[in-house]
Amino acid sequence: MSINKQSEITGDLQIGPTDHGMVRIYVTGDGFELPFDFEPEEAEEIAEELMAAAEAAREMAQSGAKGGKPKGKR
Repeated sequence: MSINKQSEITGDLQIGPTDHGMVRIYVTGDGFELPFDFEPEEAEEIAEELMAAAEAAREMAQSGAKGGKPKGKR
């Protein structure tokens, strides 16, 4: 599945520290649980990537609004 492909799969996301000094991203959904543990430095890199992606998405949405393209799910 590519990052731009729509999906009907839903899930929940939890993020927090573990008692072993790791940062856990915990994804759950209908019939699955995916724990991802990261060193704090790795988690900071992920946070930076999320911020960069959010800014890029914001810019795309703003340029789409200027061009008259519809926003939101299709």
